[in-house]
Amino acid sequence: MKEKIDHAFIMVEDVEGALEDCGRKGVPVASIFSDGFADAGAEGVARQARLVARARELGVRLLGPNSMGMINLTGHVALTVNAILEMESLPAGGTSIVSQSGTMLGTMLSRGAARGVGFSKLVSVGNEADIGVGELVHFLAADPETHTILLFLETVRDAARLAAGARAAYAAGKPVVAYKLGRSTLGERLARSHTGALAGEDAALDAYFRDCGILRVDLLETLIEIGPMLAGCRPPNLSRVPRVSVVTTTGGGAASVVDRLGMAGIETATPGSDSPIVDLTMGKKSASYGAVVGELLEFSGSDAVLAVVGSSAQFHPQHAVEPIIAAAQRRAKPLAVFLTPHAEKSLALLAQAGVAAFRTPEACADAFHAYFSWRTPTTGRNENPVEWPKDIPCKGKLDQVQALELFAALGLPIVEHQVVEAPDFAHALPYPVALKILSAQVAHKTEAGGVALGISCRQEFEVKLEKLEKITPRLLVQKMESGLAEAIVGYRDDPVVGPLVLVGAGGILAELYNDVVLHTAPVDEAGALEMLAAVRGFAVLRGYRGLPPGDLQALARTVAALSRFALLAGRPVREAEANPVIVRQNGVVAVDALAVLKEE
Repeated sequence: MKEKIDHAFIMVEDVEGALEDCGRKGVPVASIFSDGFADAGAEGVARQARLVARARELGVRLLGPNSMGMINLTGHVALTVNAILEMESLPAGGTSIVSQSGTMLGTMLSRGAARGVGFSKLVSVGNEADIGVGELVHFLAADPETHTILLFLETVRDAARLAAGARAAYAAGKPVVAYKLGRSTLGERLARSHTGALAGEDAALDAYFRDCGILRVDLLETLIEIGPMLAGCRPPNLSRVPRVSVVTTTGGGAASVVDRLGMAGIETATPGSDSPIVDLTMGKKSASYGAVVGELLEFSGSDAVLAVVGSSAQFHPQHAVEPIIAAAQRRAKPLAVFLTPHAEKSLALLAQAGVAAFRTPEACADAFHAYFSWRTPTTGRNENPVEWPKDIPCKGKLDQVQALELFAALGLPIVEHQVVEAPDFAHALPYPVALKILSAQVAHKTEAGGVALGISCRQEFEVKLEKLEKITPRLLVQKMESGLAEAIVGYRDDPVVGPLVLVGAGGILAELYNDVVLHTAPVDEAGALEMLAAVRGFAVLRGYRGLPPGDLQALARTVAALSRFALLAGRPVREAEANPVIVRQNGVVAVDALAVLKEE
C-alpha cells in the first residue's frame, strides 16, 4: 500500500498542474517555491488569487508562492532548496523561526550553528497567499518541540491573525521575538494631523508588538542569541527603571556593555556597593566566580544578571564559563553572558546549558532592552460597536464644528463654541474668546494664520475679524480656556496594524516634543492611565516640585473615549485628533478637533 503524502514541495513552472495533482492525491499542504505570482505585478496577483481559490476547492493549504520551504530539524525533515543543508551537522533545539525571507533560514541556521545554538522548525512564508506568519505562530504555540518563536519580518500582512497567534504563544508560555526590517522608514510625509506624523509606521509597529506581547529586537544578532535568555521567563511589566547586576573578569569589556545599557535607559545595581559592576580578577578561584554569579541571581535589588568574560573564555572556560553554567541551574531571573574574545568552545558550552551568550556588546544590550520592554499582551478588542452620530456625515470632509460634535458624541468634553457669519458676526459668548477660521479644507489653522487668541472685547474682536474673514466667510468663536498643561489625544487607523490611540504633550509643538505614547485601540480607563504615566511631560500634572496636580483621571477618560473610534461600525475615520486638550485641576476640555475620514 502506498504511503499517504503529507507535504508537497512545488518547484515547477506549471504550479497549477502540480496543484491539481496534489488535490487528486489528497495532499493537505503544498509549499510553492516557484515565482511569477504576486511578485510579478497585476497579472501575477490575479494568477495568485486564482491559485488560492482553486487550492481551497481542492482542500490543499498553500505555503508561498516564493517560499523556500521548511526545515524540521527535530523531526529530521527538509523541504527546501536552501544550500545550508550541505553543512555536515545542524544542531537541533527548542527555537523555531518563521521568516518572510527564504534566504534568512540559512543565515539563521549557519550563524546559530557557529554558536552551538540549535533550532526546531524553520519556515519560509514567501508571499503568504494562504498560510501566513500569524497562523504559523499559532501552530508553533501548540508544538511541544518549540519553546521560543523567532520572526524575521519585512512587513505585517495580517495584524489580527498575528496578534491572535502571539497571544496563544503567550498563553503557552512561549516568548515571541520579532526582527522587523524598515526602522528607517520615513512614514507618511503628507499626514494631515500631528497624530499622523507622530504615529508613523515604525512607532505603530512598536505599539502593536508591545500590545501583542511580542519582543522587538533591533539587531539580527540579537534575534539569533536571545532565545535562551527568555527560557522560563514571563514579561517583567516594569513601571520603573530596570536594573542589571554585572559581574566581570574584564573591566573594559564590561564597560562596553554597561555603556550600551545606559543608552537604553537601564541601570546597574551591585549588592552592598556603589560600584556599577562586580569586578573579579582571574587571580580568584573559579569557585568564587560561581558564588558571585549565584549571589547576584538571588539579589533582590536587580532584575537580571550579566556576566562578562574576558580571555579566559577562549583558553580556559573552566575558570569562568563553567562556574556560570553551574550557578545558572538555580537562576530565578534572566541571565546573559557576554564573551569579549572569539570563543566558540565557550559559546557551545553555554548553548548546551541553555544560557544566553552574546558576541557583541550591542546585541547584549539590545536583548536586555527588548526583555525589559516586554509586556503582557492586552486582550483583543471585544467591546460592542459604536453607532455613528446620525447628524454628522460619514463621508467627505468634516470641519472643526462637526469634528467637535463627533468627539462630544463619543464622550469627550469639548469647548463652548459658536459659529459666526457675515454680515455682523454676532456671538453670545462672554469675553475673552478665541476666533478661528472654519474650513474643512484647512487642517492646521495656526499655520494658515487663522487663529486669534485671548480677544478681550468687541473692539479687539472687530480688528481680528477683519483679517480672518478674508480667509473664510464662516468663523468659529470659542470660550478661552486655560489650565495646567496641554495634551494631544489622537487616533489613527493604521493600514498595517489597525487602530491606534495616542496621548502626549500637546499644542502646536506636539511634533517637536515627540513626547507621546501609542497603544492599540480601544483602551479602557486603566490602560489610558498607564499610557499617561509614560509621558515625561506630564510630570507637571503629577504634582512635580509642589505644583498643583492635574486631573489625570479625566484625561484618561478622554483618551479612552477617543480610542472608541476603533469601535465605530465600518471604522470610517482614518485620523482624529484633539489638540490641545487643556488639563485643569478639575477636568479637561478639548479646544481643537480634527477628524479625517477614509472616504473624502
